[in-house]
Amino acid sequence: MERKLVGINEFVKRQTPESGKTYSTLSFDKIAEYAEKKIKLNDFKEGYRDGVILISIDNSLTKHFKCPFVKIDSNTKLKAVVKKRRDSEEDYISVKALNGKELEVEYIDLILYRNDVLKETKENTTEYEWELISFHAIPKGIKSMPMGPVTMMRNQLELIGGTKGKYTSEEWAKSVHFWQNYALKEK
Repeated sequence: MERKLVGINEFVKRQTPESGKTYSTLSFDKIAEYAEKKIKLNDFKEGYRDGVILISIDNSLTKHFKCPFVKIDSNTKLKAVVKKRRDSEEDYISVKALNGKELEVEYIDLILYRNDVLKETKENTTEYEWELISFHAIPKGIKSMPMGPVTMMRNQLELIGGTKGKYTSEEWAKSVHFWQNYALKEK
């Protein structure tokens, strides 16, 4: 029997309909199985560092994912709250849209981290070679969605909850620009 390659990291399990994040009607197990097939076919792209990969979901499956983004305009009402993702992390300011139409999905990116990368910060929750960390519904018309600036900050400053990474000034600018034009919709 062939050894399974992809496990489900506990962090991804926060992506539920109540979370205000991309969520799926597929089980986490089904998503991990899909990712494993793509890895075996070498059908993925490199992420922001060695040991991080992105897998695009086939268009036939995008209907199983919900895109929580709205385009910000002059009528958008925003709400900012101080929160944290996990007890061990620093607080951050979360901005959500209170109104606006959620955008259609263009495609889905699955984000997987290799186990040794997760072990650097003791955030591996399985012993599989790869762990599904997150998935993102990319809105129609967006060709590449940048990582959020708060995530980039955690990574570059090597804060708790971050995974070591360095970014160019252009990557920072693209992230800030995107998040000035789009927001997650409050649930």
